[in-house]
Amino acid sequence: MDKNMEALFRPFKHAKLELKNRVLMAPMTRHFSPDGVPGGDVCDYYRRRAEGEVGLIITEGTTVNHRAASSDTAIPNFHSDEALAGWSDVVRAVHAAGGKIAPQLWHVGPIRKPGQGPWPDFPSATPSGLVKPGKQVLEPLDTAEIDAIIRAFAEAGANAKRLGFDALEVHGAHGYLIDAFLWEGTNQRTEKYGGSRRARSRFPAEIVEAIRAEVGESFPIIFRFSQWKQQEFSARLADTPEQLEEVLTPLVDAGVDIFHCSTRRFWEPEFAGSDLNLAGWTRRLTGLPSITVGSVGLDEEFVTTYQGGEARAADLAELLRRLDADEFDLVAVGRGLLADPDWLRKVKAGRSEEFHTFSKDMLAELR
Repeated sequence: MDKNMEALFRPFKHAKLELKNRVLMAPMTRHFSPDGVPGGDVCDYYRRRAEGEVGLIITEGTTVNHRAASSDTAIPNFHSDEALAGWSDVVRAVHAAGGKIAPQLWHVGPIRKPGQGPWPDFPSATPSGLVKPGKQVLEPLDTAEIDAIIRAFAEAGANAKRLGFDALEVHGAHGYLIDAFLWEGTNQRTEKYGGSRRARSRFPAEIVEAIRAEVGESFPIIFRFSQWKQQEFSARLADTPEQLEEVLTPLVDAGVDIFHCSTRRFWEPEFAGSDLNLAGWTRRLTGLPSITVGSVGLDEEFVTTYQGGEARAADLAELLRRLDADEFDLVAVGRGLLADPDWLRKVKAGRSEEFHTFSKDMLAELR
C-alpha cells in the first residue's frame, strides 16, 4: 500500500464503535424494496460492499413508522414485520462478510408530494406547512403528531439494536423532516420548536434523546446534517462557527456520538478565513468524531451526475491530506461504492486506473 494511503486504512477506535478503517459507505436511496421490504437482492448488495472491506455501511434511508414518512412504496421501511425480517437477513450477511452496518432512520417530511407513498391520502409533514421559503402548501404539524413521530424514531432505534446493527444514523439533512425543523426557511414556529437556532434543534434533539432511552448509553448514534437543502442548494443553517455551535450543542447534549456532515464537495471551506470543511468545523466545535462526505474520488458533485452529466475519477490527495491532519475522522463514499463494490480494495492496491466515469445512464444497472 502507498504510504500516502495509510491514513485511510488506520483503524477507528471509539468507546462505542471500532472500525477496521476510516471508510464508510454513504447512504444512497435506490427504490429496490417492493412494498417497503428489502429482499435477497438488497441483502446481496450490502454483502458485496462488506466483502469490499468497507469499515461501516450506512444503509439507504429506511423509513420510521409514521404514515407520512415515505414518498415511495419501493423505499424500504424499518417497522413492518416483513421489512424487519429482511433487515435482519442483511445484518447477518454483512457480519458474515466481516463488515459492520448501521441503518439510516428517515422521515421525508416536506419532500413527499401529495398522493405519494404507502398512505397516499395522509397529509405530508412539515414544521410550518412550508416546502421551502415562501411556499406554504401544507398544514403545520401539531404537537400530538410531533410526539408520534418522536416515538416512531425511538421504536426504530430499539429495532436497530434488537436486530444486531452496529450503530444507527438519524437522517437530519437535505431538507427532509428533521432538517425542515433545523432550517429557518421552513421552520417559522414560535413555540418551543422554533424562534432561534437552539429552539429549532429541539425536535431533532428530542428524537435523539428518545432513541438513546431505548438503546442505552453504549449503542452508537450518528447524526447526519447538512447546510444545503435539495429545495435550495444555497441554504445555510449557520453562517459562522458560533452559529453552527448553537445548532449542534443541543444534539451533543441529547446523546449524538458522531456527526455525519453532508456537503456536495468535501474540499470546499465552510466559513471564511479557514479552509476547514463542515466536518472539520463540527469536530472542532463539538469535540466529537466527524464524517466527511461529498464527491470523494470524483471531480464533480452528484446533482450534475443525476442531471445527465458525468463525474470522472479524481485522486485522493486532498482528502488524505485533511484526514492525516485529523481535520475529520471518517470518510463516507457514495457513488464510488455504488458503482463498484471493490472501490476500496482497488484504492488500497493502487488500481485507481480501473475506476470509471459515473453517469446517469449507469444508475439502472447498479445493484
